[in-house]
Order: sequence, then C-alpha cells, then structure tokens
Amino acid sequence: MSDAEASVSILFVCHGNICRSPTAEAVMRARAGRAGVALHVDSAGTSACHAGEPPDRRSQRVAGQRGYDLSPLRARQVSDDDFVVFDLILAADRENLAVLERRCPPALRHKLALMLDASPAGPGGEVPDPYYGGPGGFDHVLDLLEAACDGWLDRIRQEMSDGRR
Repeated sequence: MSDAEASVSILFVCHGNICRSPTAEAVMRARAGRAGVALHVDSAGTSACHAGEPPDRRSQRVAGQRGYDLSPLRARQVSDDDFVVFDLILAADRENLAVLERRCPPALRHKLALMLDASPAGPGGEVPDPYYGGPGGFDHVLDLLEAACDGWLDRIRQEMSDGRR
C-alpha cells in the first residue's frame, strides 16, 4: 500500500518531533500495514528546535526492541499546509494541542485531537514527554502509543465500513 492509495492521513505532533510523535508515526504505520488499512502517516513538532535530527536514540532503541524502525525519520516543524493536507492531527499533550489550535484555521480545527483520545483509557489523556526522564519513560510512552494507535485504527475502520471515510 502506497501513500498514493491512502484514504486517511494522520499527522502525529509533539514538541520537538524526536520522541513521542516519531514513535507514534512508526507504530501507526506498522499496525496499519499489518491490518491492511491504507493510511498516510507522518509526524512533526510544534517547534523547529530539532529540525533535521533523527529521533532520540532512546526512542529508537525502545521502539527497535518491539520491531519499529525510527531510523529513517527526521524531525520537522508543523507547516501551514499540514492543516489542509491531513485528515487527523493528533497532539501528544494539551500544550501542543493548544499551539496547534492557535495556528490552525478555524474551519479546520475539527481535525485536531489528542493522541490518546482513542485509547482504551478514554479521551483526554496525555502522552508524557520521556525526554528528561529515565529509560522506563520510553517504554511507558510506547505502551500508550500502541494502545492509542489500535484505538484510532478501530475508529478509522468503523468509519470506513459506515461509509464516513
């Protein structure tokens, strides 16, 4: 399945695009591929502080232990075009969601949500930033993102079967 065949596009967003959002991108890409759901998936940061850099080595290591390859990904900042191009723009936390809400044209704000809004724990949760924490934080983030991506995939499949996508 190529991006050209994708029927739904998702952008995952955190602050610097080196921990949470690239991990979410890799998880969603892998899980959608296994489920046979055609998605275009990308990630970005609300800040350009790490633009061009690869994901944090700790994120890469933990993700790699579970079969996700983050090595080809490079950080970038959210662009104005992203609000038009993507169907869903999922923020890691409320702070980044607020930045997106300020930048997003009002007519497109319906595309914005939190990454964990489709998690089994229910909407409104935040993915904690593991950057300044210990190694266990990266495993915890990956646990949260795997559950959330499965939840988003379930929603997307349901919407496709209902004819809403």
